Amino acid sequence: MSEEAGKAYWYATLKLIACVLAVWFLVSYGFGILFAQSLNSIKLGGYPMGFWWAQQGSMYVFVALIFIYAKLMGNLDKNFDVHEE
Repeated sequence: MSEEAGKAYWYATLKLIACVLAVWFLVSYGFGILFAQSLNSIKLGGYPMGFWWAQQGSMYVFVALIFIYAKLMGNLDKNFDVHEE
């Protein structure tokens, strides 16, 4: 891999990590703390939505993020031809 391709791969990897961390931050800190009062006006299964996001919803998103990251990173590896056989 050339140095230019290596830098492009590293930039794409960092961009993907930044996107995943932004979603993680929004879900955990944003929905669970910052927007909890606004979300509490909505009920989900009899519970306020802010409470639901803090207790249940964030975990679902975190597990989904693991699979999404793995898939997108695998695609990125294939695009830069650094994937494992």
